[in-house]
Amino acid sequence: MEHHHRDIRGGTARAAVFGVSDGLVSNVSLVLGVAAGSHYAQGPVRLAGLAGLIAGAVSMAIGEYISMTAQAELLERELDLERRELRRVPEAERRELAHIYRSRGVDPQTADKLSREMMRDPDLALETHAREELGIDPNALGSPIGAAASSFVSFAIGALVPLLPWFFGGGHGYVAASILLGGVAAFAVGAALARFTGRSMLRSAFRQLAVSAVAAAVTWGIGSAVGVSTG
Repeated sequence: MEHHHRDIRGGTARAAVFGVSDGLVSNVSLVLGVAAGSHYAQGPVRLAGLAGLIAGAVSMAIGEYISMTAQAELLERELDLERRELRRVPEAERRELAHIYRSRGVDPQTADKLSREMMRDPDLALETHAREELGIDPNALGSPIGAAASSFVSFAIGALVPLLPWFFGGGHGYVAASILLGGVAAFAVGAALARFTGRSMLRSAFRQLAVSAVAAAVTWGIGSAVGVSTG
């Protein structure tokens, strides 16, 4: 019987779903909080929602870019160190690789043979040491620009959902529309996350819905209190 494992490392789609979740939760809370504080006026809610969308998406993109760049630079530094060691003391590196194989249950003779074979090709030797010692793939360090763009777009999509009704008007009905759209989107995001975790789709969906509802309720309460006190 074959077992198919999910890809939990590359995660482009997974990161996009999390980005949508972040944008949705933050902006549905912001939109409803401002709506409560401004007595459902279209202008303030639309302005706040757009500001939250742009600021959040830019912040996510910059944060992802800096994080990925720093990570890539760190990994490149480690690879450079490993590359120098392979040139300077190849036999010591070979013994180190053989030791790693033996520690994983490979018999000593086979471990020595494997390590010698791996060390014949400098590129293969570097890739093998990087995987076995550092736990990284030299060919998959990631793209900071791609990660930043993905974060920006996914956050913006999530943040746009509860804001959409406020482009057309304001009032109680538009609050209800934001809540409905936000609830449906939260349910869908939770169900999508279940694809990567392997957990119950309904449980994940209702959990996402509950988290979004709590965040929205808190900001709604704050908006109502601040609106009344300043109005």
